[in-house]
Amino acid sequence: MLSLYGLCFLSFVYLRFLPPLSTSVHVQRRIESLFTLASYTKRYTFVPLERIVPSLVHAAIAAEDTRFHHHNGIDWVELRKVLAMAWENGQFGRGASTISQQLVKNLLLTTYGSIFRKAAEFALVPMAELLLSKHRIIELYLNVVEWGPGVYGAEAAARHHYGLSAAHLSREQAARLVACLPAPRFRQPQLMHETSQTILIRMDKMGL
Repeated sequence: MLSLYGLCFLSFVYLRFLPPLSTSVHVQRRIESLFTLASYTKRYTFVPLERIVPSLVHAAIAAEDTRFHHHNGIDWVELRKVLAMAWENGQFGRGASTISQQLVKNLLLTTYGSIFRKAAEFALVPMAELLLSKHRIIELYLNVVEWGPGVYGAEAAARHHYGLSAAHLSREQAARLVACLPAPRFRQPQLMHETSQTILIRMDKMGL
């Protein structure tokens, strides 16, 4: 266990300065593709945050983690709300994963939900927050997150869905892409009318 924790520590040190060549979720999808008849092509291009339109950053924060700049990796305020709702309804509904948690999941874990994965997230997120700046966390997140079958990161997503670079997306296009993130392999940005509008309204309210 300690050796694995140490390996994660070294991974975050590496990621402070260099882009990931791949991630655990990238590997997971590659392995899964071996057991299907569908072809699989990985599209992944890491770009600096300065080459990602600010609207995409703002949309991700507004939709995924409104207190991103004000917590240390775990949003305890949101988590308490989710637990209260689960207690009231007798089951868990929506999650309360922060962008930091989602980054850890994408980099080092898998998409398979379990109490063990969630425990690993809680154990590794403080390390990520300690070793990586908020700027670097959102940069890594937007570059590795899944945006369709074999499509990873903002640059690949922008080119795949809109034929544009991530630097030239419009505000609405950015919101539509982020609207896909809860189910990126099954959602299409051109169909995300209501969700993207909700994100845009939230961005306006947050002054983003």
